[in-house]
Amino acid sequence: MTSAPRGKRRPAPIDVRKRPMQRRSAATVEAILEAAARILEQGGLAGYTTNAIAERAGVSVGSLYQYFPNRDALTAALIERESAPLLAAAEVASTASSCEAVLRGLIRAAVAHQMHRPELARLLDFEERRLPLDERDARVGERIHATLMRAFDLPDAPRLEDRQTAVDDVFAIVRGMIDAAGARGEIHAEALEARVTRAVVGYLWRSESGD
Repeated sequence: MTSAPRGKRRPAPIDVRKRPMQRRSAATVEAILEAAARILEQGGLAGYTTNAIAERAGVSVGSLYQYFPNRDALTAALIERESAPLLAAAEVASTASSCEAVLRGLIRAAVAHQMHRPELARLLDFEERRLPLDERDARVGERIHATLMRAFDLPDAPRLEDRQTAVDDVFAIVRGMIDAAGARGEIHAEALEARVTRAVVGYLWRSESGD
């Protein structure tokens, strides 16, 4: 799961060198990204080099550098690619008519994001913390934060003295539990989703029960 917003972006040479405009160029970029993903999954960061990625993708290193100035730029693009389904799922969850449904939708999306390719997700989480991805992270983090704020405006939402703190806490609970499960190599999505949901529901509604 991606990071919470962290302020203004710090300049860093991690942008793509050029955007693929033609179908063939887009296919080349996708081949490079998928090669990078598979190398990370199968060998970890040790063998994650531009030469190895280019060879796996079936392109020259020069072709790779046409699109990505360095490995970090490629990794940033891979993180963006892998985050796209999470963004789409968060958008769907935001349309639910009840607070609990929004929360369940977000949790399900976050777990699915982690479990789709768990080893890749774990390593990209590590790289995400290392790279200066403020603007890219913020787009996902802000989308999730906005969805949670909307959820807490719905009629069935818990009574909250400080909604912003509740949003930050829920984000931390979900991210912390899912990232920890990824670090352990957990692969049972339904069990993880159930645990995270219990933690979030317990945090938000426990005070209303008088406990």
